[in-house]
Amino acid sequence: MFAIFDLQLKGNIMNWLILIIAGLFEVGFAACLGKAKETSGSVAAMWYAGFLVCLTISMLLLIKATQSLPIGTAYAVWTGVGAVGTVLIGIIFFKEPADFWRLFFIVTLVGSIVGLKTVSH
Repeated sequence: MFAIFDLQLKGNIMNWLILIIAGLFEVGFAACLGKAKETSGSVAAMWYAGFLVCLTISMLLLIKATQSLPIGTAYAVWTGVGAVGTVLIGIIFFKEPADFWRLFFIVTLVGSIVGLKTVSH
């Protein structure tokens, strides 16, 4: 009985990890779009190719994670990880503003993601 519970717990942890990685690939495809916008020609084409690769990986991992996690929670966490990561990439690499309110709402978004994960079964 404990072995079955242990396998379910490990599987659940693995699916949350897969979901977080899917969110990081969402950040990757958004960053590729940002870089493609700054370039032209074959360099832009390479960034668009990176966008397609990251998009595909992100979606496949999201599909895998939602096979055992609640779809509403999984989608919210996936978009939340992507949103937080994309804002941070924008601030660090694209010199977007990092004012108090942007950072405040990013922190509240992270708190919401953690809360959803905590209350999901």
